[in-house]
Amino acid sequence: MTAWIKMIKDEDANKELKSAFNEAKTPHNTVDNVLRVHSLRPSTMKGHMALYKSVLHDKKNTIPKWFQETISSYVSIINNCKYSLENHWKNACHLINDKSKSDKILIALNKKKPEKVFKGKELAFLIYAEKLTKHPDKINKSDFDQLKKNRINDGQILEANQIICYFNYVNRSINGLGITT
Repeated sequence: MTAWIKMIKDEDANKELKSAFNEAKTPHNTVDNVLRVHSLRPSTMKGHMALYKSVLHDKKNTIPKWFQETISSYVSIINNCKYSLENHWKNACHLINDKSKSDKILIALNKKKPEKVFKGKELAFLIYAEKLTKHPDKINKSDFDQLKKNRINDGQILEANQIICYFNYVNRSINGLGITT
């Protein structure tokens, strides 16, 4: 377990932190470092978990899960966040379930050339993700209009926006605190 700040071990956790750890446990019965780094402030760990679950695991989301993970991975590539990319690209690959396709997608995303493998809705989402990540101050109505032109509804725009915003937040948290796997 590594980060540039102290992370409290399970055995040293007080009652409040033990409760947060229990909520944060993975199916493997561990707490990922991206959450454990909040151990000095359990309330931010709980807030982080709630945001993560609402952004990527809401049953009402209509963007396909594999593409949610692809958006997450692209934002992480742009931000040079290896921790998030490693975890979320693994999820995307599993959901894509086609090694050749996922390899081609990753090459295109690493080159920041999503147009090599995507078109239409998917490409529009990734263009929006890149601009919102790199130049949030330059987003304007024409960006929104481009999404609408690609038949993306307001709910999907909100879903994509929240995925992009969440991963910008978490990538900065990870990179800013030196979190590793």
